[in-house]
Amino acid sequence: MQQNQGDTSLPDFFMTADYLKRRKTVAAQMKSRGLDGLLVTNRANWFYLSGFTGESGGMIVTVDTTILITDARFSLQAKQETHGVKIQLQKGLLYPALGQFLRREKLGKVGFDPRQLTVAECQAVRKGAGTNCKTVEAQGIVEGLRRRKDAGELAVMRKAAVLADAVMERAIKMLRPGMRESEVAAEIEYHMRKLGASGPAFETIVASGTRAALPHARPTAKRLRKNELVVLDLGVILGNYCSDMTRTVCLGRAPGRVRSWYTAVQEAQAAGVAAVQAGASCGQVDAATREVLKKSRLEQYFVHSTGHGLGLEVHEEPRVARGQEFRLESGNVITVEPGVYVEGIGGIRIEDDVAVSAKGSEVLTRLKRDLIEL
Repeated sequence: MQQNQGDTSLPDFFMTADYLKRRKTVAAQMKSRGLDGLLVTNRANWFYLSGFTGESGGMIVTVDTTILITDARFSLQAKQETHGVKIQLQKGLLYPALGQFLRREKLGKVGFDPRQLTVAECQAVRKGAGTNCKTVEAQGIVEGLRRRKDAGELAVMRKAAVLADAVMERAIKMLRPGMRESEVAAEIEYHMRKLGASGPAFETIVASGTRAALPHARPTAKRLRKNELVVLDLGVILGNYCSDMTRTVCLGRAPGRVRSWYTAVQEAQAAGVAAVQAGASCGQVDAATREVLKKSRLEQYFVHSTGHGLGLEVHEEPRVARGQEFRLESGNVITVEPGVYVEGIGGIRIEDDVAVSAKGSEVLTRLKRDLIEL
């Protein structure tokens, strides 16, 4: 995940009290699981708990304190960015150093997220920690908290969505037959930074013609042609938070069947957005989009899940897919992005960012969703 350093386009929404409150919540969850400490190795989680945006290090949260171990490249940055965190200079390789810290502090039972460490990294931590420190799997403690955005986070995400709208609007206006997909993607990412983003939330997708049938197509040297569909999927990082949106454009007049497919996707997306509310399960949101496409006999061409959580990372909890039982709550931010992909013809996807509120939902990305024919 790219981090935003030195971004002056936003006020500091996150104060010492925010980070302290988050760490106290983590400590309470650790205590309930019988843990003396939690090893945090995910960069988004560092920022969430401390404000640190460096690229290397490890954090140990205990009931009483939080320690960030990082190397000399980031020690000054850590002191400047963090709030109420002890900074310790790393000696030697990172993961043995983390283990050795656990040994010195005589922590008996320490949790870690197995999704954030390789086998080799975990072995290095355990070797450094010694036999008196028991490291156990404790998955998703911080990620579970990150699912629910507070008022400050939502304020940043609204701005990130507005910026994505502006970039998408510029991208659509510049589309011309003869442009290369890679050229369009480069222009999009240039405008992101020009408008204040620290960078793209993910590699921008520009997929035209038959390549639009590839949901995660990477831009190529292919030139846009008249009477083709073009899928544009982009997101920005602003104030460390991500936005993510997709629009589909036709370079010319769309044939009748493409128009009918587009209408079906648009209605499916609207149904999914309407289903987003506190108490609804993620599976119900997914089912709402699929039901519309099923009635149009297009369900078999919808080959991915309806959406995903959004925040400090472009893909985070919760997952909006078939059978997902997690019930949405106020503060969750998810994408709703049904699509239809037909081999040999192209694809259509419409995606927006939606925040769950006590009164229903708020669509953060607002650029119009009607079929655009250029």
